[in-house]
Amino acid sequence: MITLRPGPVNLGGVDTGNHLVLAAGVLGTCASSLARMIRRGAGAVVTKSIGPEPRSGHPGPCLVVLEDALMNAMGLPNPSKEFTEELSKFSDEPVIVSIFGGNPEQFNEVAGWFADKARAFELNVSCPHASGFGAQIGTNPDMVKACTEVVKDWKKPVWVKLTPNVTDITEIGKAAQEGGADAIVAINTVKALRISTEMRRPVLGNGFGGLSGKAIFPIAIRCVYELYEACDVPIIGCGGVSSANDVIEMMMAGATGVEIGSAVAGDPDIFRTISDELYSAEGLPSKEIVGCAHV
Repeated sequence: MITLRPGPVNLGGVDTGNHLVLAAGVLGTCASSLARMIRRGAGAVVTKSIGPEPRSGHPGPCLVVLEDALMNAMGLPNPSKEFTEELSKFSDEPVIVSIFGGNPEQFNEVAGWFADKARAFELNVSCPHASGFGAQIGTNPDMVKACTEVVKDWKKPVWVKLTPNVTDITEIGKAAQEGGADAIVAINTVKALRISTEMRRPVLGNGFGGLSGKAIFPIAIRCVYELYEACDVPIIGCGGVSSANDVIEMMMAGATGVEIGSAVAGDPDIFRTISDELYSAEGLPSKEIVGCAHV
């Protein structure tokens, strides 16, 4: 298998320990769990998405384990501004704060709370199961551009996490780029539904949820591939990454790094597991494989 040279890298304006980033929503609700992922090999971490007001989220069940995936409908639960206390426990660690809002003004407000603490911002314009937020913002190119522009005013790198639940993801990627995005994260979960035949109702309390894990990896690869050809900003691949070979495949499609989420559920040491296989002194510089699958 192809290996990479170890060492720090720059992902969308953020200096990280390696190419591997903890995805938003996974062990990102407190400083201790985020710090634990850094100690266990993550090059950087993304927090749980934080919004303009505290939210308790959707009624349970909120998560179901499927054959080759997870499906969740958490509903963006978060403590809102109180989360600043958690970030105050970090000094110089590469912590990216995921934020959401229902309009540019709310994105700007939330970003302001963390402007002196976050290494960068990741805009959640892609959650598929929170009314008025997430994908309802991220399917509108003009709104994505506007939200990106106002957060850029805080002079921090801005990553924009895209939804795959659109006809043409490159249209949204271009809008993020025009708004000044430093990186595009592709993708968030795929809108999905399962029904309990015994209970005769959806298995999730919210009905619809977001599908993640290995089952969506081919969708994520396709989105990264398309965005690489359409956009000029770095792409961070996300969706079903669970092995070193998956990382290489993402990078060949056009990603400069990857985010890992659902795989943590199966292996809390997934970052170390992947790093042990991905990096070697004889490895290639990443610039030799990023986008090499394009002809």
